[in-house]
Amino acid sequence: MPMLGIEMGQEMAKRTRRTHSSTFKAKVALAALSGDKTLAELAQQYEVHPNQITEWKRQLAAGAVNVFDKKGSGETPIDLKTLHAKIGQLTLENDFLESALNRVGLLSAKR
Repeated sequence: MPMLGIEMGQEMAKRTRRTHSSTFKAKVALAALSGDKTLAELAQQYEVHPNQITEWKRQLAAGAVNVFDKKGSGETPIDLKTLHAKIGQLTLENDFLESALNRVGLLSAKR
């Protein structure tokens, strides 16, 4: 007896979830924005669903503003207070080690 349109012994083909690189997504989204081909043609060419292309195109358009945003340069802000604290710590450690090595005679007085 068929169950939900599937006969006994017949298995449903299950698609595996694919992950695409950001480079691939950008390439497909830019191709969609160019308008040279329809979504259906692009979907067939790149073997992705047209809805996925539409989503990547939307994400590209939303993120495009960051390209021209000076704050969106991708650099993390420098925390000078933390850097100064680290410099102070390393200076103290170097001074301690230098004096300890001088006492033991492993470091010459001339530098």
